[in-house]
Amino acid sequence: MTTLIQKYTGNLPFMRHADIKHNTVVIGVILAVLSNVLFGVLYAYGKWMSPLSGTQVFLWRMVMMWACLALFLAMTGKMAEFRDEIGAIRGVKSWLYLLVPTPILASQLWLFMWAPVNGQSIQVSMGYFLFPLAMVLAGFLVFRERLSRLQSVAVALAAAGVAFEIYRTSGVSFATLWVCGTYPIYYVMRRKQGIRALTGLFFDLSIIAPICLVWIISTDAIDVAANGVLLAKAVGLGAISVLAMATNLQAGRLLPVSLFGMLSYLEPVLLFFLSITVLGAVFSPSMLISYGLIWLAVVCLIAQGVITNRKKYDDK
Repeated sequence: MTTLIQKYTGNLPFMRHADIKHNTVVIGVILAVLSNVLFGVLYAYGKWMSPLSGTQVFLWRMVMMWACLALFLAMTGKMAEFRDEIGAIRGVKSWLYLLVPTPILASQLWLFMWAPVNGQSIQVSMGYFLFPLAMVLAGFLVFRERLSRLQSVAVALAAAGVAFEIYRTSGVSFATLWVCGTYPIYYVMRRKQGIRALTGLFFDLSIIAPICLVWIISTDAIDVAANGVLLAKAVGLGAISVLAMATNLQAGRLLPVSLFGMLSYLEPVLLFFLSITVLGAVFSPSMLISYGLIWLAVVCLIAQGVITNRKKYDDK
């Protein structure tokens, strides 16, 4: 995308470097918003694939997502990059680092499709609100990254929100804990190995999708292939999944890290909104304290991102 911008604007006398950079950021913001909207669409997609269960939707999503991503890589010429990067991996330890996160991603993708049709949509959205805070803690514990005052306040507020939720309900949903507790492990392991996101995703799907296909064939699940409408929806599920991931990755390349991080908070907001409006989840007033504390924590992280971005701009 950046190359295309430079190709068609870089040689024009009236197009300054600052203008090109501004256009790149605008395109990045559009792609980031689009990717978050598409993830929201995927969250509600299971409701549109009735009478399939959440697990059956997950199985078809994995198969179709692998097929669509393979087509995308082939059409963009990135399949060779994938083969080169995977072929460069040497040693048992490196392969373990590559393989161990795969079941974590599979469980997260299953939960993302299962929860909305099984009364756990709000709980999963809460997990995604807590996920950035869990990543902050992971950065502190694993990569020895120092916490700013606002980040420390955010972690404290989130901890208070979770503590109140435990007090209110005598526990926290497994869906919430699984999202914010295991997703950071996946990202940390991928980061430590230095695998590109698209390479890691296609590798994961290349393991997950065949298992899902065997599961589909071997069970007495509804025959989607014989139902034209459901089959079209299944293909659409895979295509939207790949488009959401592709736009998200491209936005991450075009935008400053802090701005991309702030825009990523749009996804849990959309998931929460869809849980209340489309998926029929009940939000009781008693949840306002715990969720309010967690939302305040997210606001602190956004404020930290704004401050960091402004400092970088001032330094330039």
